[in-house]
Amino acid sequence: VQLQASGGGLVQAGGSLRLSCAASGLAFSSYDMGWFRQAPGKEREFVAAISWSGGVTYYADSVKGRFAISRDNAKNTVYLQMNGLKPEDTALYYCAATYRRRTPVVGTSAYNYWGQGTLVTVSS
Repeated sequence: VQLQASGGGLVQAGGSLRLSCAASGLAFSSYDMGWFRQAPGKEREFVAAISWSGGVTYYADSVKGRFAISRDNAKNTVYLQMNGLKPEDTALYYCAATYRRRTPVVGTSAYNYWGQGTLVTVSS
């Protein structure tokens, strides 16, 4: 299984980025997907999750209303659209996969597969 995250970069506060995560080696449409992030010196934290069908999404309170998670099962890809970026959003962003459940989960331990991370830096 491979999860390849991309789309990170340097952006000014208030700007936007779109992260992508291309999956291979798994039945993508049977997996819930999540985005997590880890800032320097901090623990990895939940950002957003989407169900296998795309019908259910969850967000951390800190990104609600600014970020949007989506997926394209035909392309085996999950996205994270990030708008209104703030310096505190600076982190390494990871995508992750877990076999589908009744509802998506937010805990890092529930996810079986992880991508390598893409760096997002927001300048003030």
